[in-house]
Parts: sequence; C-alpha cells; structure tokens
Amino acid sequence: MPKIHKVPPKYQQIADHIRDQIFNGELKPGDEVWSERTLVTEWEVARPTASKALATLRTEGFVESRQGSGTYVSGYQLSSAGGRPMRVGSIDVAYASNLSIEFLLADTVTGPAHVVQELGQPEDATVIRRRILVNNEDTSPAEVLTSWFPFDLADKAPLLLKPELAPNTVRAYLSSKTGRKITRGRDKVIARLATEAEQEQLGLDNPSAVLVHRLTVFDSEGDAILLNEAVYPPNSWKLEQEYPFPS
Repeated sequence: MPKIHKVPPKYQQIADHIRDQIFNGELKPGDEVWSERTLVTEWEVARPTASKALATLRTEGFVESRQGSGTYVSGYQLSSAGGRPMRVGSIDVAYASNLSIEFLLADTVTGPAHVVQELGQPEDATVIRRRILVNNEDTSPAEVLTSWFPFDLADKAPLLLKPELAPNTVRAYLSSKTGRKITRGRDKVIARLATEAEQEQLGLDNPSAVLVHRLTVFDSEGDAILLNEAVYPPNSWKLEQEYPFPS
C-alpha cells in the first residue's frame, strides 16, 4: 500500500541542514552562520521562516547571536566554560581560558568491564569508542575524554566513527539520528593511578594519580546511550568542603 511521506516544515529543513553542517564539521565553533536575509534569498522562504530556523538552533544551543554582528556556531562545551572551573559534586577542576581539541581515535573495541556495565551491555560486548585530548592554551594537556556508545548505534549514527563529528554536538547528534530523547545523566567520580596510555597522553610521571569523571547518559526509556569518561591530570583538581562540627 502506498505511504504518505510527511515533509518537514521549511524552517525545520533549514535548521536540519545547518545542524548537519555543524555535525560534520563544515561549520566549526566561531564560524558565522547564514543571516536571515541570506536564508530568505537562498531558500526562497519568508523572513519569519528564516527567523524561526535560526531560533530553533539557538534554543538547541548550536548557534548564538551577537548583537550588531550576526549568528555564529557556539563554542565547544566540554568540561569548562570560559575558563571557569567545572564542579563535579564538590570537586573543582581548573582550566586555562582557551582550550584546543585534538582528535585521537574513533573505533570499535571489546568494551572494558566497567563500560559494558554502565551501558547495560553483555560481558565482552563490542562498543564504539571515541577519544579526544583537550589542551590548554599553552598546549599542556588538560583532559583526555573517551566517549563510549552501544555498538547498535553505528548504523543510525555513522558519524560516531568519523573524526569530523564535533565534540560539542555528540549528544544532539545521537538524539537527532536515533530518535532517542536524552532525559537524565548519572555522575561518578573516582581517583586512581593513570594507565600507561594516560601517562603518555597527559605527560605524566609513573606513577601519577588522576581524577576520573564518568557521566552516563540515559534516554527516556531508561537505556544508557553514552558513557563519557574524562581523565584529569594531578594539580588540576581538588576536593574542598566546609561543614560544622557538632557542639
């Protein structure tokens, strides 16, 4: 039986096109996005349609408007924002003001025990792995971030295995391509000795202690869709609390 295919509204088509350009790296953080006037001309749509397309992307956090200048792709949202420390519970992680991103790998591997457990996968299941190195302005390593995904996401979200997927768009890309709405996260923070690979990536002595922040992200059905595992070098974090003693 013939099926009727619903065509997305024009504003949504425009937003989808720009979003895909951000996903695949054609538009990078800081790049200027088409103006409303340009969208009206290029897409042959009314001004309110162009305005709604950009407003949709602003609401999703992909773009930001600068008064008197235009609309630009938002900056990377990693562990810090504008040089302010990230708070993991009561743990502060300090950064330099400017960060750079170095892509290390994207592949499939047999998942480590803690990864398959967090993702709700069978023992020795194959998982998707992405890894980036975050550097401070002086090029000193600030963080190694490894993202883990269930292997069955590869068909619907193939850019997970491509270097051009921008780090700040991963969660939105997953939701867009899989239709799974992300609704909650769970944090775990541990301290341990750095692995040999982490020592090399972060320029550490052997042995060195590192802080590990694990964020497991769940969809609306309660299934884990992503595990982010950030590893921080020594001297970049501290635990600080104040509390009263009983009299």
